[in-house]
Amino acid sequence: MSLRLSQNTIILNTSPSIASYASIVGKKEGEGPLGKHFDFVNDDNTFGESTWEKSESRLQKDTVSKAISKANLVPADIDFIFAGDLLNQCVGTTFGLRELEIPFIGLYGACSTMAESIAMAGIFIDNDVAINAAAVTSSHFCSAEKQFRFPLEYGGQRTPTSQWTATASGAVVINKKNAPPFIRAVTIGKIMDLGVVDVNNMGAAMAPAAHYTIGKHLADTGKSPDDFDLILTGDLGLVGSDLLIDLLNRDGTDISENHNDCGLMLYDLDEQDVHAGGSGCGCSASVLCGYILDQIRDGILSDVLFVATGALMSPTTVEQGESIPGIAHAIHISGKSE
Repeated sequence: MSLRLSQNTIILNTSPSIASYASIVGKKEGEGPLGKHFDFVNDDNTFGESTWEKSESRLQKDTVSKAISKANLVPADIDFIFAGDLLNQCVGTTFGLRELEIPFIGLYGACSTMAESIAMAGIFIDNDVAINAAAVTSSHFCSAEKQFRFPLEYGGQRTPTSQWTATASGAVVINKKNAPPFIRAVTIGKIMDLGVVDVNNMGAAMAPAAHYTIGKHLADTGKSPDDFDLILTGDLGLVGSDLLIDLLNRDGTDISENHNDCGLMLYDLDEQDVHAGGSGCGCSASVLCGYILDQIRDGILSDVLFVATGALMSPTTVEQGESIPGIAHAIHISGKSE
């Protein structure tokens, strides 16, 4: 049974296991520093489909199917699937997963969706509501550009603070396998809005949410940054990461020695034209499922605080001049069950 420490933080007393995980990415992501770690790199970003939205649906379906098969399970073995994406009404997810016929709980946390879905699946397993639960999210550069900015044919210019939406997906299957990686605790963030209105500077919009959630997790659990081998945000990029470190330093909390950001890990910022780094639901999901969970399973990393961040906007709110609220959720993932 889970133990609620505060309004935000929940300890998962049975330490549910991430029994399997999978990641699939596009060509640009496969050319980055982590390319060899993904389950599959598809050089055709259409994934054999006729529209970008269908491409993202296929990407997500293939990723979750891979994670389920790696757990030696079939879709009928999964009690619930928690999933979402960036598209309106999460259509990338619903059209991608409908054929699997798994009881479905759709989520929208923008780029925080991987942490949100893992938190929900872990809590369901910890409290015996499910035996096997899956969590998955995705993003696609072309479908996101079409919805949030301009179709590719427009040829719009990107500002230096802008980030590149990853064509990528990550999925996990969670149960009580009693093998690492283990989910030890979750901290659910709250909506933070400091009035940022620049849609080309998502890092600045999301950094206050990451600051809040990391601070709450440390205060609620009595831990310090030194208790984690890695505090991994996603996806603040260059601008947001610097802002986060500055905000925490003002509280007397220094994470500079063990912080990294998925948006800075997925691409080679010197060689690939991604400006301030990567973003999108699939960015942190693919880095986690393609690289970090292997590091925990193999004992290279012991304790990781995974803090996925999201900008809770829509094209409509931007056109109406609204500011950009941010959200961040934290997951303590460990190689030890207690």
